[in-house]
Amino acid sequence: MTAKTSKKVKNYVAQFFLLIASVFFLAPFIWMVSTSLKALDQVYTFPPEWIPNPFVWQNYVDAMDYIPFFTYLKNTVLITGFSTLGVVLTCPLVAYSFAKLNWKGRDSLFFITIAVMMIPGQVTMIPLFLLFEKLNWIGTALPLVIPAFFGVPFYIFLLRQFFLGLPNELKDAARIDGAGEFRTYWQIMLPLAKSAVLAVGLFQFMAAWTDFMGPLLYLTEPGSYTLSLGLQQFQSQKGTQWGLMMAVSTMMTLPIILLFFFLQKTFIQGITFSGIKG
Repeated sequence: MTAKTSKKVKNYVAQFFLLIASVFFLAPFIWMVSTSLKALDQVYTFPPEWIPNPFVWQNYVDAMDYIPFFTYLKNTVLITGFSTLGVVLTCPLVAYSFAKLNWKGRDSLFFITIAVMMIPGQVTMIPLFLLFEKLNWIGTALPLVIPAFFGVPFYIFLLRQFFLGLPNELKDAARIDGAGEFRTYWQIMLPLAKSAVLAVGLFQFMAAWTDFMGPLLYLTEPGSYTLSLGLQQFQSQKGTQWGLMMAVSTMMTLPIILLFFFLQKTFIQGITFSGIKG
């Protein structure tokens, strides 16, 4: 067997196993969508039927009528949008400072930033709650939004790795042309890091969209609930109505899938060029 033939065989084997793995990953989502379109008696049939007969689109209407879906959707969009904006504005700026600027205490502060990543969220949960309570933020969306404007350690680390890969000659050339540090960052370095910044934004969007613990801790009024809390409320009261519950789950999951589908190329580039690759 020639080297070329051996390489082709390895590619075919790899593609085969990837195809098998994709089936396992897709099966739960397909089953969720299928169940969301079934009548209740069809959900319990054995052997399971993957294709609903008939398609019960009324499940989506009933699910949205049972909970104030559009109110929860609006709250989720606002919280997710502002927290993503905060991360996209602040994390690249801090990461650029760690990667390209020389200032006293930079390495020590970066070490502290990395160390913060190792602290479990359960350790800081109570101190943060007490802090936000002192600020009278409990019952509002501020605890879910404002921290994002102060940077997230993992995103800072991710973007720093990207900025380290950009040549210093670009910064030196901009300085010769009379550009200051912020102008160099904003007009030269940041556009080159667009794929990494978009990847970070996608990470934050998914984290904020699916966040359950944060809204559970800080949101006290039903009118300010997010979709994750609405789904939990629906489960506790209509847990046996699997068609309706899967309809709500599908509507909550679909925006993330669509966003990743349209931005997958940028997402993969951002991860690869940031140095986190297999």
